[in-house]
Formats: sequence, C-alpha cells, structure tokens
Amino acid sequence: MSTSEFKGFTEEQEALVVKSWSAMKKNASELGLKFFLKIFEIAPSAQKLFPFLRDSSVPVEQNPKLKPHAMSVFIMTCESAVQLRKAGKVTVRESSLKKLGAVHFKNGVVDEHYEVTKFALLETIKEAVPEMWSPEMKKAWGEAYDQLVAAIKTEMKPPS
Repeated sequence: MSTSEFKGFTEEQEALVVKSWSAMKKNASELGLKFFLKIFEIAPSAQKLFPFLRDSSVPVEQNPKLKPHAMSVFIMTCESAVQLRKAGKVTVRESSLKKLGAVHFKNGVVDEHYEVTKFALLETIKEAVPEMWSPEMKKAWGEAYDQLVAAIKTEMKPPS
C-alpha cells in the first residue's frame, strides 16, 4: 500500500484519536471486554469465530481467555489508529498484518463482521469518553478503523 492511500486521515483527526486514546488507555482491559461483549450482543453468532469460545461451557463474559484477547485487540486497534499519520500506513504491534489476515481468513470473518465490530468500537469509545465525543471524533475513529480493516483484508488469504 502506498502512503497516498492514507491521506484521508487528517492532522485534526489524528489529534482527536490521540487525545481520546490517552484518556482511555488506563481502562483498556475493561474497555476491551466491553467492546467484545457489545459485538456479541449485536451479533451473538460472532462467538463462533473464536476457537476459545466455540466449545466453552462458561458464560462468555466469564471465559478466562476472552478478557486478555479483547484487551489485546482493543489496544492494537487504538494504537494502530494513533500512529496512522505518523507511520503513513497501518502498522500493528505484536503481530503482523499477514498473520492477522490469515487468522481472519481461517476463522471465516466477512465484511458484515467488520461492520458490527466498527459499530461496537465507536459505541465503546463514545461511552468511554462522552465529554470528548463529537461527530468529528466518530469520523476520525471510523476512518482509522476502516484503514486498519482494509490493510487486514489485503492479507486475508490462506497462509502460504
């Protein structure tokens, strides 16, 4: 991907994302779990996409693997948004876009899942920083999320 594809993310949007992430970071664990529970509330069938939830007999919110996974995904998503302009491209820590693409491909993630996830992410952020929330902030986080998803989708293929 060329950096020209990332011109849609402005300095103002970056500032909104950085400011809100700074306020949310200390509660990332709790917010990550809220984010995932929101996804499952909207689309209960999404639980089947997670191997550790498929055969679990405990309620989803009590699954010991969900909270660490949810926190990791939430932090990765937010950190990716924060550095988007500076890096000029989507970057992720602790994983690679290739690996994320392969896992999403293997688990059968489709466009509708990304839409539900985007809605849940924006709602989680809105609830986490209500005093900062605005149409501009919603647009900034939406743009950053869309760019992350586009980068993951380009890697959604069977592992080579």
